[in-house]
Amino acid sequence: MKTKTFTPMGSLHPILFFVVVYVVALLLSIFICSSLFYTFNSSSKSTSSIESKQEVPGNPVVAATTVALQR
Repeated sequence: MKTKTFTPMGSLHPILFFVVVYVVALLLSIFICSSLFYTFNSSSKSTSSIESKQEVPGNPVVAATTVALQR
C-alpha cells in the first residue's frame, strides 16, 4: 500500500494563509490606529477660524478672519 506524500507547498498552505491574514490585519490596524491618533492629537488652530486684529497704517484697527486648511 502506497503512503500519501504531501508536497511542501501543499503542507504549508494553511500556515501561509494565516501569515497573510495576520499581515493584512496588522497593516489595517496600524492604519486605523494612526488615523485615530492624528485625529485626536491634531491642532485645533489648523482646522478652525482664527480672529486677529491687524493694524493698517492710516486706518483704525480692522478685524480679520483667517481660515487655515490642513492638507
